Amino acid sequence: MNLKTKGIATVFFAAVFAFFCVISPAPGNDQESTNAVKLNIGAIEYAKDLIKQGYVVADGRGAWSEHHPSAVAENEFIRLHGFGEYAKWHLGIDHRYAENTKQRYKFPYGDFKNIHRCGVLAAQSRAGQHKYHEIENAAAQLKTVIAIRMEAHAQR
Repeated sequence: MNLKTKGIATVFFAAVFAFFCVISPAPGNDQESTNAVKLNIGAIEYAKDLIKQGYVVADGRGAWSEHHPSAVAENEFIRLHGFGEYAKWHLGIDHRYAENTKQRYKFPYGDFKNIHRCGVLAAQSRAGQHKYHEIENAAAQLKTVIAIRMEAHAQR
């Protein structure tokens, strides 16, 4: 191969490499993870029903770190009730993970007995940070439903 041919081949391979770098998603690409995590419609409906029934704790913004279920509590809940019930307590489903794994379910909002306002606020904030806009909006709706419930309860 002569020098001119080597130069053309090098330019060609550099161009192909650059092309694939542009069209290929980078590892950990936000768009890839945004597409993988979807709103859990069943969880929204379940949460609204729980709020209507009064299973809600109107706690403050920073309380979620103390009120969220521990890993032991999550495992016990799954053992007793299964992943179908566990899913109802999470606003997001990450389709990159298998159905019967805890990693699949994102954005918890309660303690398996009550919805916690602080959990809804944490889910809304985290969803917004990661650009999961459907989940962020759903959490905002739940926050409004909680506020209406608390207002109605206070007027009694």
